[in-house]
Amino acid sequence: MAGCRSTPPVAKALPPVPVTVARASTASVPTRLQAIGSVQPVNTVSVKSLVGGELQTVGFQQGEEVHKGQVLFRIDPHPYAAALAQAQANLARDLANDAQARAEARRYADLARQGIVSVEQNEQLQAAAAADDSVVSADRAAVESAKLNLSYCTITSPINGRTGSLLVQPGNVVQPNTTVLVTINQISPIYVSFSVPEQYLLQVKKDNARGALQVSAQAQAAADTESGRLSFINNAIDDTTGTIQLMATFPNTNERLWPGEYVNAEVTLSVDSNAVVVPSTAVLTGQSDMYVYVLTPKGTVENRVVTPSITVNGMTVITKGVSPGETVVTDGQLALFPGAKVAVRQGAPAAGGSGGLVQAAQ
Repeated sequence: MAGCRSTPPVAKALPPVPVTVARASTASVPTRLQAIGSVQPVNTVSVKSLVGGELQTVGFQQGEEVHKGQVLFRIDPHPYAAALAQAQANLARDLANDAQARAEARRYADLARQGIVSVEQNEQLQAAAAADDSVVSADRAAVESAKLNLSYCTITSPINGRTGSLLVQPGNVVQPNTTVLVTINQISPIYVSFSVPEQYLLQVKKDNARGALQVSAQAQAAADTESGRLSFINNAIDDTTGTIQLMATFPNTNERLWPGEYVNAEVTLSVDSNAVVVPSTAVLTGQSDMYVYVLTPKGTVENRVVTPSITVNGMTVITKGVSPGETVVTDGQLALFPGAKVAVRQGAPAAGGSGGLVQAAQ
């Protein structure tokens, strides 16, 4: 009976959740694309011998700089000098035979016109003279080939660059076009290859058409940043990663970038002067999308799905989902849910503080 007369309990209203807010604003934001890049030499040459023989001398120290035309190796030239002398002797012999055959051909041609010798004899002498001419031409080609082989005994550097490890020591016999003697990499200038998301391809092409885009690269353990220019855009998008390969050229006069090294690459695109920005702490990650809590005129919050872009100096560019002037929650989101009442903490900033972004754009 007592229970029947009792009144049902009344649920207490939840107290407002204390939060910190900021107002979405517009700012001039440069589009900076960051990626991990790899350093690649502009030219790489694997030096091989075009002739076989004993390696006699090496004209450099491994790891040092060499210039184009510098003598790197010398192969024993004696067998090729002897082959050249033999080819020249054969040429001299056949030149004498050819001269005699030409003289006889001229005499028989005169005698044939006078009817002293038969036409058949004249034709035989003319054919013999022509055959001797062919032999002389073959001898000349053999002499040139022997000279070429002799010149191959001296191997010079085809590019300016830095040598790697010496792979064959003097005294060893090298085989033609098979044994790599040393690898030369051109260090200055040098390439940095990196990839960016495919959605930036059109903007990269458009901005690069106005002038080569500036690219910066910083080694993982270095404090200084190197500056270069975009020099290559690949002709196809990688369909497995959804990225496009870019390549920048760096002067690298101080040789701070080294082939095979991984660097932090950054390319600066055009500036968006009316980008909507909010503090990065306002953007939360959901199960399938990104969202922010937006303050409503009733003092409650609503869950708003957004499309964020880049982040600069603690501010995130929002391409879709938030309009300038709207207030977003930057702290206290863990206790929030759609429709929850909030109490703005005293002293909380009312604006997004976009001054850092404007400075970055400059």
